[in-house]
Amino acid sequence: MSTFKLTLAYEGTGFVGWQRQATGRSVQALVEAALSRLEGAPVAVVGAGPAGVAAACRAAEAGARVLVLDEAPAVGGQIWRSSPGGQDPPIAARRWLERLRVSGARVRPGFVVVDAPEPHSLLAAGSDGATLRVQTRALVIATGARERFLPFPGWTLPGVLGAGGAQALLKSGASFGGLRVAVAGSGPLLLPVAAALRRGGAKLVTVVEQAPAARLLRLAASLLRQPRKLRDALAYRLAFPTTAYRVGTWVTAAHGDDRLEAITLSDGTRAPCDVLAIGYGLTPNLELPSLIGCSIEKDGVRVGETQETSVPDVYAAGEITGIAGVDQALLEGQIAGLAAAGRAEAARPLFAARARCLSFAHSLAVAFALRPELKRLAPPDTIVCRCEDVPLDRLNPGWDPRQAKLATRCGMGACQGRVCGSALEFLLGWSADAIRPPLKPVSLAILKEDTP
Repeated sequence: MSTFKLTLAYEGTGFVGWQRQATGRSVQALVEAALSRLEGAPVAVVGAGPAGVAAACRAAEAGARVLVLDEAPAVGGQIWRSSPGGQDPPIAARRWLERLRVSGARVRPGFVVVDAPEPHSLLAAGSDGATLRVQTRALVIATGARERFLPFPGWTLPGVLGAGGAQALLKSGASFGGLRVAVAGSGPLLLPVAAALRRGGAKLVTVVEQAPAARLLRLAASLLRQPRKLRDALAYRLAFPTTAYRVGTWVTAAHGDDRLEAITLSDGTRAPCDVLAIGYGLTPNLELPSLIGCSIEKDGVRVGETQETSVPDVYAAGEITGIAGVDQALLEGQIAGLAAAGRAEAARPLFAARARCLSFAHSLAVAFALRPELKRLAPPDTIVCRCEDVPLDRLNPGWDPRQAKLATRCGMGACQGRVCGSALEFLLGWSADAIRPPLKPVSLAILKEDTP
């Protein structure tokens, strides 16, 4: 058995070390195998939603070599998701996607980052089982957000799914035609989801928003200064004019034997339905910036005026810095991309628009803040960790997430706490647990491949 140590240089990225053991293989074969798993670029962007696309475009247009990684099979993220037979993204999205296509940025779809041994060294796993090491000078993290779910009786029944999940299915070509659908939870996503489902042929039963009317009226008044957003909200509402839009109301239970049949609302109303699309806002995907060592605040990654994090030459953009919508994501992505390419001064004209978006984001956060009554939704025997079937009454409120894992395996299932983590943060006040690689479940073969 022979052991070889290979040191491979990449222009603009320094040196990458690679060590492997092999039996009966030539040095040339080892070099080719190592090269097939290495990528180098002065700027790497993780995430290809609006923020990541904007960052890649501006960095590449500024002359930098750019590599984009995204775990989805196509760029666009959740909000610009599309697939053959599904809905096309909006015109503005198509313009950005075409801009990315001609920018010169290299896009590697189907690769999820599972480890970052150093802030500018990434290990990504491909959907086909391949591994990829990325060495970069500047890193832009634009990993977006996921839905927040709150447990309630019956929430594990087939037919209960996330509001964003329903929208993603619809965009991917799924049919809700003829199904009785209720949309519930909280946040600005509910209206476009309800409108899309209605246009897709669903029988929209009700739309339920937990925020009280007074807060929503204040938000609507603030939108008078942003007429486009107000027009969008009205257009979504007019897409289902005959369906009740209940505010200050929430789902207290879902009913059915082997699948969803009806829901009960906090006002005592019982509504028959086949599908419940429910979500309580979004929570940022902070696993990668946390692993790298970026400072995290309550609402997301802490960034400076150029979107740089507390780690030098690591930038964050989009919903991982705070939930603010696509306009904010595009602005932050452009600023981060220019700064990562060494053109920070060129981003300065975008600062004022970003400040206006941040003000709007604050208004959204106030309007859709979760009411305390939701903390009492789940009776003691309600499953809170769906992966490991852990009920609420097995969790001691005085524990931290690590103690809960050791005692009950809560948060140790396939989702790695991505569903129950944010729910228990709200219900019990738990903070996020320490982040360790791999960031996403991967095969043992990939972990073995990563071992020198």
